[in-house]
Amino acid sequence: MRILISAGEASGDLYASALATALRRRRPDLEFFGCTGPRMRAARIETVVDAAQLNVVGLVEVVRHIPRIYGEFRKLAEAARIRKPDLAILTDAPDFHLRLAPKLHAAGVPVVYLIAPQVWAWRKGRIPAMRRNLDHLLCIFPFEEEFFRTNGVAASYIGHPLTRIVRPSLPAAEFRNKYGIPEGKRLVTLLPGSRPGEIARHLRVLPAAVERIAAACPEAHFVLATPSGLRQKLGLTFFTEPIGAAPIQHIEGETWDAIAHAEIALAASGTVTIEATLLGTPMVAFYEVSPLSWWMGRYFVNVPFFSMVNLVAGRKIVPELIQHDCTPHRLAAEALHLLKDAGARDTMKRDLREVSTRLHTELDPMDRAADIVLEIAQGEPRK
Repeated sequence: MRILISAGEASGDLYASALATALRRRRPDLEFFGCTGPRMRAARIETVVDAAQLNVVGLVEVVRHIPRIYGEFRKLAEAARIRKPDLAILTDAPDFHLRLAPKLHAAGVPVVYLIAPQVWAWRKGRIPAMRRNLDHLLCIFPFEEEFFRTNGVAASYIGHPLTRIVRPSLPAAEFRNKYGIPEGKRLVTLLPGSRPGEIARHLRVLPAAVERIAAACPEAHFVLATPSGLRQKLGLTFFTEPIGAAPIQHIEGETWDAIAHAEIALAASGTVTIEATLLGTPMVAFYEVSPLSWWMGRYFVNVPFFSMVNLVAGRKIVPELIQHDCTPHRLAAEALHLLKDAGARDTMKRDLREVSTRLHTELDPMDRAADIVLEIAQGEPRK
């Protein structure tokens, strides 16, 4: 059986590789090809398109990359036409994958979509096309299944994959010793995102916030945690120039340890806030896009919160500093409140445990997803 599997960003790469591994445990003969990131390639998935070519955020920012992205789209669509997969698994990246799904559907390829597009927040006009072109939607947040089923899209809540994956690899003492973090220092982890564009935007704000925090809390030690390979890919000056004299230590590839062993985290709103939730680390969520992207997007988004942690909780448990609120002054003030108020940290930890519990399911999410995928591949459609 031949499966096209595609992911467009770091979190999708993680989930898609985990699903491919779960599928291979059941069917070692499966052949995978598609749009891959490093984890998918490590899982022996053949690369047709490198997912790094699609990794752009923002309504305006994506415009200048459209020719390249369209070229990659055509390459993957042509591979599907020639190789005729028995099934396709499309992971996140809806702007790319919801354009690919109709081509696959028209060719008679069953399409399973992993990580539901957030049409409950914006762009509800996508729902009719999802109804037509997706055989099944795999949801990782508990409120999504009912929303999609109500709107006629076959969907199942599988639980959040990160609940079985996220954990530190080193004890706190070993992590601190490895990176020379002195005993008694209070670790503050900075999480600017995984894409170069968002990291660059957030590095215009974070160093000044760090200087304010350090002045008020000299015992704080700051770590900037980013995915593996970015220093080599982007060049050292990409990080050193914006950091300047700010007391920030940059580490790569050990984000979960950096979060787990931190007293608090400053986290770009996205998957990393869920990781911090599962690791139980109090946080301040922030995010900034270009002014034009913000101006355009605010007319389409209809949710009470921007952070998924708060959406799952159904109330504000994590501070959100988005766009105009994402300033050094506001970031420092929220961080210092958590650092100085043990009661506030304890309350947030309790609330994060509540969210973590909601995201856990009895069966491993990837095992449940693999069962659904194989049922559909074998002609047993689920409703």
